[in-house]
Amino acid sequence: MIIKNKKAILLGFISTITASIILTTSSAQANSYETIDSKDSKLEAYIKFTNIVQIIEEQYVDDINASDIINKALKGLLANLDAHSSFMDAKETKELQVQTHGEFGGLGITVGMKDGALTVIAPLEGTPADKAGIKAGDIILKINDQATIGMTIDKAVSLMRGKPQTEINLTIVRKGEAHPLKIKIIRDIIEIQSVYAKTIGDDILYLRITSFDQKVVQSMKKAIRKHPKTKGIVIDLRNNPGGLLNQAIGTVDMFVKSGAIVSQKGKIPSENLVYNATTPNTDTKTPIVVLVNGGSASASEIVSGALQDHKRAVIVGEKTFGKGSVQVVMPVNQDEALRLTIARYYLPSGRTIQAVGVTPDVEVSYGEIKKAEEGISIKEKDLRKHLESELQKVDGTKVETDEHKDKTVITEEQIYKDSQLKSGIDILKALMITENK
Repeated sequence: MIIKNKKAILLGFISTITASIILTTSSAQANSYETIDSKDSKLEAYIKFTNIVQIIEEQYVDDINASDIINKALKGLLANLDAHSSFMDAKETKELQVQTHGEFGGLGITVGMKDGALTVIAPLEGTPADKAGIKAGDIILKINDQATIGMTIDKAVSLMRGKPQTEINLTIVRKGEAHPLKIKIIRDIIEIQSVYAKTIGDDILYLRITSFDQKVVQSMKKAIRKHPKTKGIVIDLRNNPGGLLNQAIGTVDMFVKSGAIVSQKGKIPSENLVYNATTPNTDTKTPIVVLVNGGSASASEIVSGALQDHKRAVIVGEKTFGKGSVQVVMPVNQDEALRLTIARYYLPSGRTIQAVGVTPDVEVSYGEIKKAEEGISIKEKDLRKHLESELQKVDGTKVETDEHKDKTVITEEQIYKDSQLKSGIDILKALMITENK
């Protein structure tokens, strides 16, 4: 996130003070301002705000000072702009610093607001939430005993974070389930491996990117160098909640030699930026398939959308989450800050990601593919497994089982359990044949 200076914010407070001074001037002066400015002018708005703060301070049933009133007003104001903007008091600002620079116990999920509900964008692979069975698209109804209706994302994240090895209960609503599910999770230190490299057959490289941390591009290049016989690449971005913009840009830049990768547009001209591809060390030949789903968000959508727009990859799976806005953190004072949406991302074709997402070229639902039975005889592979098991019983010989096989290789059995991966591989093989011709 970007840190902004507090000049613009101070101007707002100065304007409020100015408005309160003007309030004491003559009605004739006020009328002259009305003729210059429209009914809904800034001046009238500031005067109205100052009046209401004064009324609440003087007449509200409980004692409350102007500072608390303004803090509550700011929280409401930012929350009503969009789901990702917020006013952070001293406690929340400190928690953000811990989140971005320190070590904390968490669940390993990324959440967002979708249709007004606190929704799981994706659980990160291998984290407590993933192991407990949390899925992308789950709606969090309660955190322990607190309902999430009307709760901000910052508040929800604050409640879910805590000391490692402490317990938390999430009540979730899941599509296809008749009743809400209550899931117990034990918090832990979140350590993520961002890139997993595996092989499919002799010539397909599978790259699973769990999140865009600072080592993604470096890890991808290392994996590609390690497999020089690669003729096709599967990039799996399913349940990837995003991360660093420069890593998303770097990923696309590996496969696109020119043109825009992503642009951002906001109200302030300095925030209108275009990030372009560069020619050196670009692979424009190797066929690519990208897997996405509803848990693919932000940086994942930039990568999949940019590769799609440049016709550099075939996108397979389900429509992505739709998180394409830019937030910055602006300090208000030494202890408090704003998180404010200042721009939106746009793909090379000019289309937006925000609330729209990326639609795959080939839409495939996740599931298992049933293979046709080969008659009624025992299959060779089943017979071999049975005989190996019997041999182990007889002489104690240790036979290699699925659990002990090379985990850097994706087996045929694993492929048939993942319809999206199977479809992606089939499409990639067709692209590889075309490229060879």
